[in-house]
Amino acid sequence: MDLSTTYLGIKLKNPIIAGASNLTANPEKALLLQESGVAAIVYKSLFEEQLELEAAELEDELHAFDDRNAEMVNLFPHIEHSGPKGHLMALKAFKKALSIPVIASLNCRTDEKWAEFAILLAQTGVDALELNFYSTISCKGKTPQEIELEQIETLKKVKQEVKIPVAVKLSPFYTNPLAFIHQLDAAKADGFVLFNRFFQPDINIWEETLQMPYNLSQKGDNRNSLRYMGLLSGEVKASLCANTGIMEGEDVVASLLAGADAVQLVSAIYHKGPQHIPKILSSIEDWMQKKGYESLSQFKGKMSKKNLHDPYAYKRAQYVDFLLKSKEYENKYPVK
Repeated sequence: MDLSTTYLGIKLKNPIIAGASNLTANPEKALLLQESGVAAIVYKSLFEEQLELEAAELEDELHAFDDRNAEMVNLFPHIEHSGPKGHLMALKAFKKALSIPVIASLNCRTDEKWAEFAILLAQTGVDALELNFYSTISCKGKTPQEIELEQIETLKKVKQEVKIPVAVKLSPFYTNPLAFIHQLDAAKADGFVLFNRFFQPDINIWEETLQMPYNLSQKGDNRNSLRYMGLLSGEVKASLCANTGIMEGEDVVASLLAGADAVQLVSAIYHKGPQHIPKILSSIEDWMQKKGYESLSQFKGKMSKKNLHDPYAYKRAQYVDFLLKSKEYENKYPVK
């Protein structure tokens, strides 16, 4: 079976990409993922906010004992945080250690840092770059249009500065994600990763404190991504990568049928380890054999809206149809 695909203009041996996480920052674990069969790895994200926090903590530690007596101004010589240098050095070594494509990931808070850090990441020799676009719900001072225009301009600036492919990883929390994705496609995005899964806060009711538990995805969480794969396949020039809730081989097949070029796995690896990758690949091959397919290209996008020629595919009419058939489902799954 030919499981090869092309994502961001890069030829991959199969559609499985290990998404950015703590797992992909560890060279030993990354080598295990490579040996297990993943076709590419997204290195753990470079966070501007993390660098700012580390710099602030360093500054506090260096000046914690200042002015201990009248003759002491400070205890240590002037030292500055190294900024992204540590991340860049580790990423460069990571890239050299692996034989599969490596994609850098970037999260920035301020407009001017996107292009600056993108240039530095590209210089490490990575094969592509993934920009994580989002705006927190606490940001009430900007309109949705202002936020989207800023992100479009950021993409344009990054594309002007780097020569490697640039993917955009989005959340589903836009007023009209489909329209925004088409605008980013017109701005020359090379790919879209749909959708990002954020950590969500919880409240410990006994201690009355906020906490941030791991927010791993589960089986069935891929349906929103699946919908947008189906709506976008054949309608945008950029590559499509499904993300969130891709747990088994059947989830990968569904994404490919909808039109995805590749998928990213994170939670599945956390849940079941690198040894789960060969099982996923074997499951895809078994399905292809039973269906008579010899390559992904023979069925990729077969179930997209464009190829179904159904005006109601992936739209609200499906929900209405479900309501009309509610009795059928009630009889199939009676309340006990």
